[in-house]
Amino acid sequence: MTPRPSGDPGIGERIRARRLLRGWSMRYAASRAGISHATWSRIERGRQAADNRFTLADIAAALDCAPAELTGVAVPAADRDVVAAHAHVHAIRQALVDIDLSEPPAPSPVAVPELTRTIALADTLRQACDYAGAARLIPVLLRDLHAGTVGPDRPAALRLLCDVTFIASSVLRNLGRPAEAWLGAERCRDAADAAGDVVLTGYAAYARACAATGCGSYQRGLTLAGRAVDDLRPHTGRPAAAEVLGSLLLVCALAARGCGRPDDSHAWSAEAADLAARTGETSTMGLYFGPTNVSIWQIGIEVDGGDPGRAAAIARATNPAALPIGFRQVFYYADTARALARLRGRDREAVRLLLAAERLAPQHVHTSALTRETARTLLDRSNRSAGGTELRGLAERLQVTA
Repeated sequence: MTPRPSGDPGIGERIRARRLLRGWSMRYAASRAGISHATWSRIERGRQAADNRFTLADIAAALDCAPAELTGVAVPAADRDVVAAHAHVHAIRQALVDIDLSEPPAPSPVAVPELTRTIALADTLRQACDYAGAARLIPVLLRDLHAGTVGPDRPAALRLLCDVTFIASSVLRNLGRPAEAWLGAERCRDAADAAGDVVLTGYAAYARACAATGCGSYQRGLTLAGRAVDDLRPHTGRPAAAEVLGSLLLVCALAARGCGRPDDSHAWSAEAADLAARTGETSTMGLYFGPTNVSIWQIGIEVDGGDPGRAAAIARATNPAALPIGFRQVFYYADTARALARLRGRDREAVRLLLAAERLAPQHVHTSALTRETARTLLDRSNRSAGGTELRGLAERLQVTA
C-alpha cells in the first residue's frame, strides 16, 4: 500500500483533530451539527465519504471553523499546473486588495481597449479549467483596469473590471480559496455599482452568492441571490438579463437546499428550468445558462441533498457535450460520480466518471476536496477490485490512500 503523504490528512482526520482540540465528545459535536452520532463517527473514521458539501458546512459550523479548514487546499506536487495556479494566488489576492475604487490607481501604460483580447483569453482559460493560465493573467489585468477607471475610458473599464473580478472569484473558488473568492466577488460588486448597470449588478450578486455558498454560508448566499432575483425580474427584456436571472435562480436552489429547505429549492430549480426552456442553450457572459447547465446544477444539488438516485437519474437524461466548455462538464462527471459512489453496485461507473472528469479538467479534479474524498472512499471499499490499476493511479495523483 502506498503510504499517505504526511502533509495530506483526510477530512475525517481533520474533523477529529478539531473536535479533540475543543475537548468535545463525538456525541456532543454531532448534536451541534444536527447529524447522528453514527454518521459523525463514520466520517471521522473514514468509513463514510466526507464529500457532501452541506454536511461539511454543518460540521464546520458545529466546530466553529470554516469548511475550508476541514477540506484543506491540496497542491499535488506531481501536478505542476496546480502548483503554478496556487503560486499565483498571492498576487491575485494582493491585486484585489489594492484595486479599491475609492483610492487613486497607479498609472498604467496600457489603454483599456487593448485589454479586451487578454480578458477574453483569461476567461477562455478559466472555462477550460486551466486555472494556472488564467491566474497568471489576472493580477496585471486587475491593476490595468483599475487604472483605466480614471479618465475617458471609465465606463468600459468598469464593465471589464466587473468581468475580470468575476473571473478571479471563480478561479479562486475552484482552487479552494473561498475567502479570496469572496474578496473577488466584493470587488465585482464595487465595479457593477460604479457602472450603474442593473444586469451587471445581478451578475455581481451571482458571484457573491456563489462565493458565500463556497464558504458554507448558505443563508447568506440565498439572501444575496434572492434579493438580486427580485431586483432583476422587472428588467428581463434587457440583453443578458434572462441568463443572469436564471443563474441566480440556480444558486438560490442550491443555497435553499443547503439551508434545509428542499421544497423551496425545488421551486427555485423548477423556475430556472422553465426559464431555460425559453432561452435555450446560451453562452452569454460566460454563464452558459440553459437546459443542460440547469440539469448539471440539479445533479449537484440532489447528490448533496441526500438523493443520489435522483441525481443519477438526471445525469442519465443529460448530455454534458451539449456545453462546449469543460468548466461545467467537469461538474457533471464529478458530481455524477459522487452520486454513483453512494449507490450499491455502481462503484465501477463512479470510477469511470472520475477518470473522465480528470481527463477533461485535471487541474480542477486535482484541487477538489470532494473528489479526493470520493476517491478515498472508493479505494477503501473496493479492496482494489472496482477500478483496479486505474483507480489506484487516480488515487495516487490525488494523494489519497485507503
